[in-house]
Amino acid sequence: MTINEAFYSLKQDLQAIYDAQEAAAIAHEVLFTLTGLEKMERLAKKDTPLTSEQRTKFEDVAAALKKGEPMQYALGEAWFMGRSFYVNNAVLIPRPETEELVDWIIKDQKNKTDNISVLDIGTGSGCIPISLQLALRDADVSSMDVSADALSVAKRNATTLGAGVHFYENNFLNTDTWNGFPKYDIIVSNPPYIPESDKETMHSNVKDHEPSLALFVPNDDALLFYRNIADFGRTHLTENGIVYCELHLEYAQATQQLFEEKGYKNVEIRKDMHGNWRMLRAEYLSLCSS
Repeated sequence: MTINEAFYSLKQDLQAIYDAQEAAAIAHEVLFTLTGLEKMERLAKKDTPLTSEQRTKFEDVAAALKKGEPMQYALGEAWFMGRSFYVNNAVLIPRPETEELVDWIIKDQKNKTDNISVLDIGTGSGCIPISLQLALRDADVSSMDVSADALSVAKRNATTLGAGVHFYENNFLNTDTWNGFPKYDIIVSNPPYIPESDKETMHSNVKDHEPSLALFVPNDDALLFYRNIADFGRTHLTENGIVYCELHLEYAQATQQLFEEKGYKNVEIRKDMHGNWRMLRAEYLSLCSS
């Protein structure tokens, strides 16, 4: 099988699941990952046969993709902030919107001279805490997740990328565990925020393959994690500490109001690259708040 034959075979098969443009984009990404050749390089070498190792990998990836498995899981790789992260179905696939949240934090902190402490709540693949630690080398970064399988992925990524992050297995919603954690300058989270009722409107490759534990909250409590994060911050942020969160676009204003009611100041929400309200920054001036 040549590079060209592999591309068109996969593109054709994937059109049973995706539209033609997306099927082509996935096929291009798979062939790039397998061969290391950009699109124009592959075109010049289109008649080059795949090696036996590439052929085996291609067949495995194609089989997974045809079952509707997301490309990142099939390849075992997702890119975030210019780095390759290992992913499997124990963790969410890192997304560009989360890169914008991380970039916001880095820009806020980049020129500060004091060493900062950071806690990430719900680490998943580890993309948030690892990216922060690599960008803010003097930062003391910790992260927690309820899933041991997710933590295994995050630890693997931290080791591969050379990031010194402290990981903890912990059920954040169990408030009895909170006393075991110190105070932090920054708390960041991309928590579960999708109501269960939204599940049926989601693409099957998300709802059928990505971990429900990291996606969904009860229909009657969409702000469950944000309320707990705000409460946790009141006792676990240093003076002038900051919370950063990724948001559900439909609950952005409600989340902003929640943090304001909890005593946070300068609560700001921002739009992402698509014009949706998707990020929050809130300061806790603990000496001035009740």
